[in-house]
Amino acid sequence: VQLQASGGGSARAGGFLRLSCAASGSLFSINVMGWYRQAPGKQRDLVANMASGGTTDYADSVKGRFTISRDNAKNTVYLQMNNLKPEDTAVYYCKVAHRRIGPWYDYWGQGTLVTVSS
Repeated sequence: VQLQASGGGSARAGGFLRLSCAASGSLFSINVMGWYRQAPGKQRDLVANMASGGTTDYADSVKGRFTISRDNAKNTVYLQMNNLKPEDTAVYYCKVAHRRIGPWYDYWGQGTLVTVSS
């Protein structure tokens, strides 16, 4: 499985950006697609993820502003980021985890930079 992320860039505070991440290859039916971010000098943290069954999870800091969605036919996950804040500035990484029976297999995209100016 390989992941190709796109859609990063610059925005002003209050603006919006949309990230996309397409997974090539087959995914097992049990899978989770999501986004993490890492700001300079900080650890990589979960932003949002969405399981194959539709369950979503968001970081508290983005609830109400970011929306994750996925197109299962295209193995693609999206992150709509609205009302951006300077503290959203980070490198955003998509991640896919899947399993059949047994352990999870994790895959990471290359990262895309999001810069929000005040």
